[in-house]
Amino acid sequence: MENQQKNNPLHGITLQKMLEDLIDFYGFDTLGEFVKIKCFTENPSLKSSLTFLRKTDWARIKVENLYIKTLPKLNK
Repeated sequence: MENQQKNNPLHGITLQKMLEDLIDFYGFDTLGEFVKIKCFTENPSLKSSLTFLRKTDWARIKVENLYIKTLPKLNK
């Protein structure tokens, strides 16, 4: 089972941790430009973003992909 996850860069990272890292790195303004969803552009908050992303697969996938692209910059 562990071998299936060794190449998964998101293994063990919660959606909340991803969002916190992305918000700290980009801020909601830039995040809203990359992923055009209202929870990032209109009255943004971590709580509203988590609620929306947990219900909406297509938006969560966009955030996960952005996180994967940003991961090398976060680890510097």
